[in-house]
Amino acid sequence: MTDLPALLRDVRGCTLCTASLPHGPRPVLQAAAGARILVAGQAPGRKVHASGIPFDDASGERLRDWMGVDRDTFYDAGRIAILPMGFCYPGTGRSGDLPPRPECAARWRQPLLDALPGIALTIVLGAHALAWHRHGAAPAGPLTDAVRGWRQDAPRLWLLPHPSPRNNGWLKHNPWFAAEVLPALRHHVAEALAR
Repeated sequence: MTDLPALLRDVRGCTLCTASLPHGPRPVLQAAAGARILVAGQAPGRKVHASGIPFDDASGERLRDWMGVDRDTFYDAGRIAILPMGFCYPGTGRSGDLPPRPECAARWRQPLLDALPGIALTIVLGAHALAWHRHGAAPAGPLTDAVRGWRQDAPRLWLLPHPSPRNNGWLKHNPWFAAEVLPALRHHVAEALAR
């Protein structure tokens, strides 16, 4: 069994891609033995990089609402692990934040998951996380189609759009997401946390 506290210390001290990070390394993640839920995001944004707290922004508020959990539950590492595909803020590109640095997933993801054997439910946010959690299989079509097919992976794997305010338009044009997916997600999150 992997020594999770030692592994987390190593991850938090990681400097693998320092030269590629315009704001320097600051790995942001959350995990502890006993976690039942995994949130697999993309990479921290600018605000999270500054605070060092995962989803400490408007995206986090929306994600907690989607999951039906309060802030205390969300930040209980013994219940919910938060492991983005890239642990450091990658910087900004032309249309938002850059993709997560690939070094993180290659070096740290599998050892961390191996140290979290109690994960019963994984929430996947975005295409990078989806490709990794489906073993390299990116969505065949638009991400919307993958989200719409949520029943094929539920209740263990939940593909969601990113909860960013940038996706307000997507949410408005896809009302089935709030009507169909979120009630089922909340039910299964509550069930996983109750175990």
